[in-house]
Amino acid sequence: MDDEIKSVFSLFFDGAPLAAREIDTSRGDADFRATFIVERAAGGKVVIKLADNDFTFPEKIAVWQRTVEEYRRLGYFCPRIFRDKSGAFPLVDFRGHRCAAYAEEFAPYHPVEDRFSDDFGQNSALYDSYLRDIWRMTARIAALHLDYTAYPSAYCLFDTFCPSDKTDEVLENALAWKETADTLPDEYREQVERIWRLWTENRAALEPVYRKLPGSVFQADLNASNILLDEEGRFVGVYDFNLCGREVFLNYLMRESDGVSGICKALQIASESYRFSQLEKDTALMLYRCLKPLWYTRVEALKKAGDDPGAIKACLDDSEHALTAPIDFGAYMG
Repeated sequence: MDDEIKSVFSLFFDGAPLAAREIDTSRGDADFRATFIVERAAGGKVVIKLADNDFTFPEKIAVWQRTVEEYRRLGYFCPRIFRDKSGAFPLVDFRGHRCAAYAEEFAPYHPVEDRFSDDFGQNSALYDSYLRDIWRMTARIAALHLDYTAYPSAYCLFDTFCPSDKTDEVLENALAWKETADTLPDEYREQVERIWRLWTENRAALEPVYRKLPGSVFQADLNASNILLDEEGRFVGVYDFNLCGREVFLNYLMRESDGVSGICKALQIASESYRFSQLEKDTALMLYRCLKPLWYTRVEALKKAGDDPGAIKACLDDSEHALTAPIDFGAYMG
């Protein structure tokens, strides 16, 4: 076993580690991340995590730790986050990186992605159960209106998640769409400019209203690798809180849902545990028109269209429809 991981382990736990399995989750040199599943001589397993990036630091990890406890208080399993023996989240030298380090409880459950090879994704009843459970959980967290941190989640709008971000992700994708659309032949220019005007005017009108919308502090990464199921396929909780932060609930819900039908279903489920305000109902369509019309999937579709006139027109019509369709989200918000 690597002497460096032994040294980090000793900061958190007594005794000797027997073995460690490494999971590399780095995303380039500027985002170094390493996870170790460590078997303890005293029995059982623990997780050691190290990160060298601009969104992982002791104060932020403390927010993750508290948010885990808020989810647990509602009865959901999330692995507890542990400080070192001195009560800190230490900075350590590891493989040439200056890393923030923390320990986690080992999760006895498996993520949803482990079940994709068998019945999950093919059994619609199981899928519907997962969807209902996950949005009920998230709505219950939203209903707490947690406000103990100013750090935004990675889904933030009109803010940036970390110092290396130049814009929020929604604007970043919209600018990528415009850059791609500007390369189209002149015959599409009028529609491209109309779409861009509609989007920018809507975003400008949304911002002052958006900052008044209710929020909470969320795990903020509801993907198949983070949603936990027991052996019978029942939803039990979530892990991986490194994108966690404060967030407008309506933004989080729409960002995590696919298509209008997916959003409506999530709103309907959430409304069973969360009371949407009139302001949220009034703003839902405006928010949708900011988030979805120029999202990265539409950028990719426009690029894939190449020089096919029919495909290009379909992409532009799709974006314009998302900016103009009169969708009644309020009908699903209780």
